[in-house]
Amino acid sequence: MRSLPFLLLPPLASAACTPSLLTLATERYIATQSTGSLTWLSPILSPNTTYLENGRTLSVSPTQNITLLSPVRVDYKHTITDLTQCATFTTLLSTSSSPTVIGAQLFLSPTTNLITKIDRIVTTPGDWLFNATGTLHYSLQEDWGVIPVEKRDTRETIKAAADAYLNIFKNASVVVPWGTPCARLEGGAYTGRGLANDTCNLGVIQSYDMPNRRYVIDETVGAASLLLEFGSIGNAPDSHLFRVEGGKLRFIRTMTYCERKPNCGFSIGGKRSRARR
Repeated sequence: MRSLPFLLLPPLASAACTPSLLTLATERYIATQSTGSLTWLSPILSPNTTYLENGRTLSVSPTQNITLLSPVRVDYKHTITDLTQCATFTTLLSTSSSPTVIGAQLFLSPTTNLITKIDRIVTTPGDWLFNATGTLHYSLQEDWGVIPVEKRDTRETIKAAADAYLNIFKNASVVVPWGTPCARLEGGAYTGRGLANDTCNLGVIQSYDMPNRRYVIDETVGAASLLLEFGSIGNAPDSHLFRVEGGKLRFIRTMTYCERKPNCGFSIGGKRSRARR
């Protein structure tokens, strides 16, 4: 049995959200997913915590059949933090015999230090372009490091860039701040070629709404996590993670859960495989 760090509980009644509070919540969340035991997370769960998994509201309970309580060997993890909303977004990836890629937004109360909402997209073989090994390979090539203070974009700029990308699926006249180079990691498929002129402007099929957007924004790394319903794939539960540098899109990572497998019923290589492009 793998050893886990001793995770101290934060003091109650904190006046504001702090990085240490978000770090602790993330560590406990990862410990719970790694072991499949709610023991690590339950001390910081609000009695009325909302838990969503692939768009469905479920109960966080040892008696519930939720993927959070199925142990996952974590090969890769990546977290962004949002002090304004007291929230985090964490990607967990496993290339084990039961491969999975999970994106989760956690929201906490800065007054009680308890988690009030867990919102997860859980993808496995058969979901949109799923390939955990490919996702791991390309994720490790990208730089999502801290941006110097003087070069950081505002929350509003980061959010606007992310929204513009999603809005163009509905309205071709939307101006998207495309960066060059820019690379998109869609499931396990990657558009980047390591060239200075790599682009994410590869075209999309219109006209589709991208509704029910939930945001976590981290100005320190220019990142925005959006969980939403992806209109061009039948409103499938979806995660988009954006990296913005100098007001321009630099990296886009997506994961999409398919109720109908494989690939949400789309024929890869056929005309319906172009749902995003």
